[in-house]
Amino acid sequence: MSDRLTTSSPLADEQDFDVSLRPKRFEAFVGQTKLKENLKVFIDAARERREALDHVLLYGPPGLGKTTLAHILASELDVPLTCTSGPALERAADLAGLLTNLQEGEVLFIDEIHRLNHVVEEFLYPALEDFNLDIMIDKGPAARSVRLPLKHFTLVGATTRAGLLTSPLRSRFGVVGRLDFYEAEDLEKVVKRSAAILDVEIESQASLEIARRSRGTPRVANRLLRRVRDYAQVKADGRISHEVSQRALEMLDVDHLGLDEMDKRLLETIIHKFKGGPVGLSTLAVAIGEESDTIEEVFEPFLIMQGLLERTPRGRTATAHAYRHLNVSSPQGAEDTQGRML
Repeated sequence: MSDRLTTSSPLADEQDFDVSLRPKRFEAFVGQTKLKENLKVFIDAARERREALDHVLLYGPPGLGKTTLAHILASELDVPLTCTSGPALERAADLAGLLTNLQEGEVLFIDEIHRLNHVVEEFLYPALEDFNLDIMIDKGPAARSVRLPLKHFTLVGATTRAGLLTSPLRSRFGVVGRLDFYEAEDLEKVVKRSAAILDVEIESQASLEIARRSRGTPRVANRLLRRVRDYAQVKADGRISHEVSQRALEMLDVDHLGLDEMDKRLLETIIHKFKGGPVGLSTLAVAIGEESDTIEEVFEPFLIMQGLLERTPRGRTATAHAYRHLNVSSPQGAEDTQGRML
């Protein structure tokens, strides 16, 4: 039985929405101004020289637009885009099949590139540096190496864990860009643009309210917008007013900082079960029933940015701001993030 999603499945509908909301050109891409301007320069230079763009590494927390930028790069270069992910490339033969089918100047996008198999990664090195593919034929005394030339292509790698990339792989990227969390003003533009695409009427205050609670992440902003739209359709007249957005977000348990149920559960577990910390990541993962990687990649970056959580050599610690936000009394003798006694 095929695992391919049908267009009628809820998950497929969500993915279709994501694709429809994805900008196709730099002009429609909001935020990441410095990175965007740099990429424009590199693309223009490559086009003038009629060369393939140098390999690009994009890193940062999930949902900030790494995949979108890969699509935009291909659109701006006017070349095809081939997408895959690190875990999908289990064998060197999988990568060889992709590379040999690439056209001149084509963009190959590998998401979660830090999860590439070690053997596959080493197989990739000559392809990135010399645009050649070394293939071993036969085994034992009859074994010989055959070098296949490849078309000049551009690899765009995306990762949420840049520190897990090996030095040899990282050194082969000529362009490295970090994506940072968005300000509320930029996310408000994202919400307004997405609302227009979805043909939803929304007040400025409502779009700003959604933006403020979106964890600095466009993917979250678009997800919240769709859920608020559902609420407005069923509980109101379909128009998203400020009051409707507030009621919908309260129903979703998203507070004014953007913390959802799992964020609060994580902080409350540290505070109540482990006396505010420090607590090790693996112990915390077991306590809240979540994977360690998910905590580290999805929840922690935002909580740390908001000053609610600290990483220490001994483990995770809830800050004084976390106690105040959750309206919990701080333990006697605790210090805030500046070392002042509470």
